[in-house]
Amino acid sequence: MKRIVSCALLISLIVSCLCSCAKQKERFTETYLEYFDTASTIVGFEFESEAFDKNCEFIEAQLEEYNKLYDIYKSYENVNNIRTINQNAGKEPIKVDKKIIDLLDYCIELYNKTNGKTNIAMGSVLSIWHNYREMYGGDEEDPEAKLPEMDALKEAALHTDINNIIIDRENSTVLLSDKDMLLDVGAVAKGYATEQIAKALETQGVTNYTLNIGGNIRTIGPKGDGTPWITAVAMSDTTGTGENTVRVKLDGQAFVTSGTYQRFYLVDGVAYHHIIDPETLMPKFNFISISICCEDSGLADALSTATFNMSAEEGMTFINSIDGVEAMWITSDGKLLYSQNFKDIIYKE
Repeated sequence: MKRIVSCALLISLIVSCLCSCAKQKERFTETYLEYFDTASTIVGFEFESEAFDKNCEFIEAQLEEYNKLYDIYKSYENVNNIRTINQNAGKEPIKVDKKIIDLLDYCIELYNKTNGKTNIAMGSVLSIWHNYREMYGGDEEDPEAKLPEMDALKEAALHTDINNIIIDRENSTVLLSDKDMLLDVGAVAKGYATEQIAKALETQGVTNYTLNIGGNIRTIGPKGDGTPWITAVAMSDTTGTGENTVRVKLDGQAFVTSGTYQRFYLVDGVAYHHIIDPETLMPKFNFISISICCEDSGLADALSTATFNMSAEEGMTFINSIDGVEAMWITSDGKLLYSQNFKDIIYKE
């Protein structure tokens, strides 16, 4: 009798184990609208919602912190951020969080890597364009809309020397030695913050997640069933309409697209977008969008901006020279151009 009971118990345990092993992770989603002036969507696969909720609490806390630190437009109580540094340009060193020092160091590294095409010291120029977009932007063209005066842009460009960012790492302070200089970290900060959050999650053993922070996509492993994440690149014009042209598969990589169709304003029927060439101080119109795929979201963010200000040939050579980085260009006339191995990540059903 004992042997029969033992066998029955063993069978019950085996069945229970098999059922447990067969259990699939569920898909959970959370969206935040408060950070980096954009929508942030978190998708994760977990066995229980409590695990997803716990990870989202961590992600949101990180998003809030990075958003405050890297903000150039708003001040926050008891926080010295990028805006604080700008407000004290030419005055005194500002004590800042190490996360700001790390970002600035990374941005200086990217400046050198891109031969100045990604320059966070361009704030004095970019602020002029920002003000014009704010003044004349909208759903329809403002009949009074005009371009910034080139003389004003050239004057502002005199204050864009990245070497005037004085960083004291020992005391964790930053000083802009040029009083008319402004930092604008918009080309890097969102992607950089996304990458830091993803790395922190990976350290905690999190997998099967994707962070989409305003289009800066960073995947952490594959989906819950082991298949890659799929994202689409849209062929869009300045109205934001269009159809998906290419779908790519991601498993642990970042994917970032910079385009002309999100932030712009119209002058005489021409859409002047927000990606400004450091040399001409004007937008270039060679491309509708450029998408970058690599393992680092901050790098992808910066390279998508840098290549926008290169010719297709120059950008192709540049991207192909960097290991682990792939790119896709959609030219202004709708042609698709691929870096050397981009086709390897194109999803085909």
